[in-house]
This record gives sequence, structure tokens and C-alpha cells, in this order.
Amino acid sequence: MRRDIKHLAGGVVFPAAILLLWWLGSDQNIWNAYVIPAPCKVIKALKDMAIDGSLIHHMGASFFRVFTGFAISVITAVPMGFLMGLSSRSRRWFDPTLDFLRHVPPLAVMPMLILWFGIGEISKIVVVVMATFFPILLNTQEGVVSCDESLLEVGRVFRMSRRRRFREILVPSALPSILVGMRLGLGYSWRSLIGAELIAASSGIGYMIHDAEQLSRSDVIVAGVILMGVIGSLSDWGFLKLSNKLLSWKEGS
Repeated sequence: MRRDIKHLAGGVVFPAAILLLWWLGSDQNIWNAYVIPAPCKVIKALKDMAIDGSLIHHMGASFFRVFTGFAISVITAVPMGFLMGLSSRSRRWFDPTLDFLRHVPPLAVMPMLILWFGIGEISKIVVVVMATFFPILLNTQEGVVSCDESLLEVGRVFRMSRRRRFREILVPSALPSILVGMRLGLGYSWRSLIGAELIAASSGIGYMIHDAEQLSRSDVIVAGVILMGVIGSLSDWGFLKLSNKLLSWKEGS
């Protein structure tokens, strides 16, 4: 507990110094208030959007797209990672195509997605899936391939069925790598989604920033950037806590 408090206190020092510098610079008119709005203006912009309901609306739209795309990636990438980790034949079949798709930036296909699906939810969810699928897939595959062969041999010696070896040896061994891939994918999902919402959307945090740029509302832009950082950090923190609980349960069992 004391260590966590010290870690939190150490992590607050640098952001607090930046906030103090920001406030002093705005108060002393060191820079243009339009280019870098004062902290009080940013806070007021967040408060106004929270009161009129637009903040919740945009956050809800972004959350829905992120977690829908992320869930689709987990459901598809984890089984495929196990398949490719266990079967060299499947790797020969899928590797060339997946390697090609992995190097295509999700936002590069956004114009085609708009033509196919419009600016509705599907195009943004597809971008999130493209951004999150490969980190989860590759880490799952690596976790399966790196499973200690001696553990599997022990399972064979004790005449464990193939299903039981998979459930009690292979899955627990690959779980840390899977969780790392999911954590990376969750971070990539926010980055890709905001970019997609900046290009074509009628709601979401990215759209809120784009709309503020059109209206020359730099305070809303800064508020949106800060909001993205806070949401992303909280999502990562929550997933890390969940991962630690899963891993501690695995070790205990």
C-alpha cells in the first residue's frame, strides 16, 4: 500500500509541474491565449459540455465503437492465434495474407470503408478491428509457440487427454502473452478510432475535436485531447488490474 502511494505521488509530480507552467504562462500572457487557452477556459468548456449533455454523447459513441471493435478482435484473433500456434500448415496458409494486411494502416482504407459502409458505425468499428486484431493475434500465437514442451510431455506421461492438456497446460501458459496483446490492442483501438472520427463521423471525441477546429474553439480541442489521455489511461489501468487478477488466479491454481 505504501509503495503504491509513493508510486502515485511520483507519477503526479511531472503532470503537476506542466499544469503549473501552463497556468503561470496563461496568467502572465506569455503566449497567445487563442493558441494555448488558459486552464480555466478548458475546464469551463468541459463543464459546459457536461451540462448540455454533448460530452456524455460523444464519449458514449467512442466507447461503443472501441469496445465493440475490441470484442470482435478478441473473439476472432485469440482462436486464430491458437490455431496458427499449434498448426504449421495454418501458418503457411494465412501468414502471407495476414502479413500483407498487418502493414496496411487502418486509416489508409478509411476512404474505401466510407464508400462501402458510409460514415455510420460500421466503418469506425472496422478500423478499430484492423488496429487491434494483429497485436492480439501475434501475441497469442507467440504464447502458444513458446509453451514449455516439457510441460506438455508431462501431460502425455500422465495420460491427460488432448483437451485437458489444452485447458490446463497450454491456455495458462499462453495467458500472459494473450493479455499483453489485448492490452496493446486496447491502446491501439483508441488511437485508430480518434483518427477515424476526425475523418468521417457525426459523433465521438474525434468528431468533437474536428468540430471545435472548424469553430476555432481551441479550448474544446485541448479539452478533447486531455479527455482522450484520461480515458485511455483509465482503460489501460483497469485492464492491467484485471490482468493481474487473472494471472494471480492462474498462479494460485
